[in-house]
Amino acid sequence: MSKNAIKSRPRDLRATFGLHVVPFTRELSTAEQLNLPMQEDALHGMLRTLERRMSVAVIAPAGTGKTALVRRLIDQLPEARYRVRYVKVTDLSKRDLCREIAAVCGVSPAGSYPMLLRRLQDGFEASLETDALRPTLVLDEAHDLRPEVLSMLRVLTNFEMDSRLVLSLVLAGQTPLRTLLRRDDQEAMARRIAFYASLRPLSDAESQRYIEHRCTIAGAGTCPFDTSAVSAVFEISRGNLRCIDLLCLEALELAAQAGHGSVSSNQIAAARKVLWP
Repeated sequence: MSKNAIKSRPRDLRATFGLHVVPFTRELSTAEQLNLPMQEDALHGMLRTLERRMSVAVIAPAGTGKTALVRRLIDQLPEARYRVRYVKVTDLSKRDLCREIAAVCGVSPAGSYPMLLRRLQDGFEASLETDALRPTLVLDEAHDLRPEVLSMLRVLTNFEMDSRLVLSLVLAGQTPLRTLLRRDDQEAMARRIAFYASLRPLSDAESQRYIEHRCTIAGAGTCPFDTSAVSAVFEISRGNLRCIDLLCLEALELAAQAGHGSVSSNQIAAARKVLWP
């Protein structure tokens, strides 16, 4: 049977392992996330900094839970106190990024670039002064920012000759963002970031906890991955969350198709061949 045919039978997978839902997918609520000390420290640091109306950055390798952490951050910012706007960054010019920000903020994107910048600042000031809501702008995939666009963000956060804290930025990106912020011409912007959070791949023990947690919240009475399978997952993934999810889901499907009630290192090895031939 083809791989596509196997993946079209999620009910068999759930029945085989006694699951309520298919595990290891991206459909995971913030309440269901595994809270490890690394993520908790990063989250609390960001929340404390935003409380002071300052800006933060979270910098992490791909697949280590950066966007999941940002989702948790947004969920914990009370709607009665914060007005959060989210933009997924692409390789845009200063004016085009301003237009993207204006679109999510409900500001007319028409006019010249300086006028658009002024409208955005007026909107952020109105949010704070008129609505008593702290404007917070989340820029995801910020490693794709052009240097001149990053400099524009410094201007966007400058209110009354830099004497007022109005807009907080949350820059979330992969490791090239750190290199970008370390450039000599970005020193002024880097100094506006009051807290830098970082994430790393999971350790062996954390990977085991993560696998067990994902199976538990999916409804499993016991973890269907034996010791050899868990070790194999860590050896292949090196603690990368995205890689763990792909391996574990594929291995579960292969084990279910073969009629096995548990997953061993054999299914992990087979899943690796399917995913990365």
